[in-house]
Amino acid sequence: MGELRDLTERLVSIPSHDDETAAGDGIASWLREHTDADVGRDDAGNVIAWRNPDADGDSLALVGHHDVVPPDESQTENGDYVVYEEDGRLYGRGTADMKGAVAAMLLAFRDTEPGGPLAFASFVGEELGGVGVQQAIDEGFAPDYAVVGEGSTGYSEAGVLDVAVAHKGRRASTVTAAGEAAHASEVESGENAVYRACDAVDVLRDLDAPDADVLGQHLAGSVAVTEIEGGTAWNVIPESCEVTVDERTVPGERADVGAVEAVDGVSWTVDQDLPPMACDDPRFADGVLDVVQDVQDGAGKHVAKPHATDAGWLAAAGTTCLVCGPAEQGEAHTADESVSLDVLARCRRAYEHVAGAWPT
Repeated sequence: MGELRDLTERLVSIPSHDDETAAGDGIASWLREHTDADVGRDDAGNVIAWRNPDADGDSLALVGHHDVVPPDESQTENGDYVVYEEDGRLYGRGTADMKGAVAAMLLAFRDTEPGGPLAFASFVGEELGGVGVQQAIDEGFAPDYAVVGEGSTGYSEAGVLDVAVAHKGRRASTVTAAGEAAHASEVESGENAVYRACDAVDVLRDLDAPDADVLGQHLAGSVAVTEIEGGTAWNVIPESCEVTVDERTVPGERADVGAVEAVDGVSWTVDQDLPPMACDDPRFADGVLDVVQDVQDGAGKHVAKPHATDAGWLAAAGTTCLVCGPAEQGEAHTADESVSLDVLARCRRAYEHVAGAWPT
């Protein structure tokens, strides 16, 4: 436990919300010092290491990210990140999301003797929508299977490590209504963009969001209007109005948000599209769950996550993915972010067992 705690603290103490370079340097140098892996850095700052890259059989990757969201004021002191242990938990920005999992994966990557190709990858830009993983994929990173260390703890029962076989994606878009300005005393002289936007909102309200079932887990999509802005003055007919739309997507079909363009003067643009993930290999899902249950006396279930992760990008590129990590629901991005050291140790053992048995 001491080595895992110390490595987690070391990684968490490196600020990586504005610039991930130092955190990536720390991970790469640790790999070069403690393993015989082929360690690489790309222009984005991703760290990717391989062991047995030329071995026969499908490849497996242990995947994390080393960027974090900006810290709360209480999580810094004189510009440094504050990390401390209390009641069996390690506190600090990035402990849960997700440098704790990265540390557990590093130790598992070092300590296992895989029979097939095994990769470790820590990406930049996950908090910005998967910038790093997209570049890595574009440059040829294509493992057959991956365990992504995002949070999957506490879904079936408090404090229990679970295995997520699916997660939702997120599509963020803007609906723009164009009108014609006029003096508000002469309504008929203009075209009210707010009215057109309201007509588009009515279309959105009537949409049916798809749902999906993945290995016994149900995911329900959603479409929600989250912002609306239009007009310039109380006595001017507005010539423009914008509506933002938050859509949670599921594997398979998408809601027909583009139907808003049937309204005169309305257009639709997609601002961000983070793909969902669905594991397509039940044997892989069952095998990893068996390992997780072994390290915690039979506890743990297959679950689905509501949040998008880098697993979505990997799955879209053809990698069979699962999500398994120590962060609990509601823990990431908070002012008192922390990770259970006990669960973190379970993750380390699970990663090592999965990698050590690979490719069976």
